[in-house]
Amino acid sequence: MNLLHGVGDFFSLDIGTNSMRIVQLSGNSQHGWNLQKFAYVPIDQKLTADSSDLGKKRLGEAIMGAVDQAGIRTKNIAIGIPATKTFTSIVETETLPEKELRKTFKYELDKYVPMAMSDAKADYVILGPSPNDPAKTEVLVSSVAKDYAESTMEMVEKTGLNIVAMEPEPLAMARSLNMPGAIDATMAVDFGENSTDIVIMFRNQPRLVRAVPGGFGVLVKAIANGLSVREDQARQFILKFGLDQNQVEGQVFKILGTHLDNFASELTKSVRFFQTKYINGKVGGIVLSGYASMIPLFSEYIEAKTRVSAMKGNPWQFVRTTEDQQRALMSVASEFAVAIGLSERSND
Repeated sequence: MNLLHGVGDFFSLDIGTNSMRIVQLSGNSQHGWNLQKFAYVPIDQKLTADSSDLGKKRLGEAIMGAVDQAGIRTKNIAIGIPATKTFTSIVETETLPEKELRKTFKYELDKYVPMAMSDAKADYVILGPSPNDPAKTEVLVSSVAKDYAESTMEMVEKTGLNIVAMEPEPLAMARSLNMPGAIDATMAVDFGENSTDIVIMFRNQPRLVRAVPGGFGVLVKAIANGLSVREDQARQFILKFGLDQNQVEGQVFKILGTHLDNFASELTKSVRFFQTKYINGKVGGIVLSGYASMIPLFSEYIEAKTRVSAMKGNPWQFVRTTEDQQRALMSVASEFAVAIGLSERSND
C-alpha cells in the first residue's frame, strides 16, 4: 500500500458522511479523461461513524453494493483518507540530484511526521524548486496513524478489493479543481458535512493544505434551532434560499451569516499565510466545491468577505461524459471532486 502513489488499472472510492462516490476513468492528464463507470450511493451517517466489527462489515457490504451498481470489474481501488485523519505539510530541503534527494529524504522523514514512525504510515512527493528560493526544493509530506490506515485496509480488503493507493482527500479534491496554467495561486475549498478542506495550488502544485472544523451540518443545526424546524427542513431552506436576503424575511441569511463570518475569516487567514510565505505569490481566485457550490449566493458572499474572486468549481472539467451520464449525475455532480481527483492520479 502506498499513501500517495499508485499504478495500474483501478477505480476510486470516496466515502463521505452520508454518501459514497465511485469513479473509474480511462485516458490521461495530457489528452483528457473519459468517464467509464460511476456510482453515487446515499448511506446512513451512523454507518460511517460505526467502528465496531459489525459496522465495518456493513460498510464493506455497502461498498460492494456500490461497486456492483457501477458495474466495475477491476479489484484495484484508490481510496481517500479524510483530512482529519492525516497530517500533510510542505517542507523545504536542500536541492540535490533527485536520486540523492530521495535517498536522503527517506531517512529524514521522521522529522516531519508528528508521531513516532512506528505508529505512522508516511509518504512524500517531491514538488520541485521552491518558488521562494531555487536553492531549495519543496517536498509534500503526508502521514496517517498506522492503526487507522490498517483498519481501513482490513475493512476494504475483506470485501475482496485490493487497495493500491490511499491519498488525503484534500489533495485529490485539489487535483480535480485545479486550474492549470493559472499565473496566480488558486484556493480550492471543499465545504463538507462536518469539516472543510482547504488547499492552495500555485504553479500546479499544492502549497498549503488545511482542514477546518465545521461544515454544512453546523449550518443545518443553526437554522433548525433558529427557526424551530426539523433538520431535514433546515437543509431544504439552506439549499433553496441560501444567502438571499430577500427570502424568509432575511432570517436564513442572518443565521447563516453569524457562522459563515468565522468561516470566511479562516479563508482570509489562509490567503495571508500563503502570501506571507510566498512573497511573489498571490491568491487570484477561490474555487468552491461540495455544499459551497450548492448553496445559493455562497460564492458571492465569500468573495465579498475575502475580497478574492470566488466561483463554483467544476470537478468534471477534464472528464468527457455522455449525455446519459450527465443526466444521471445532474443533481450530485458537484459532490464528486474527491472521487474524480483520486481517479485522475497519473500512472505515466
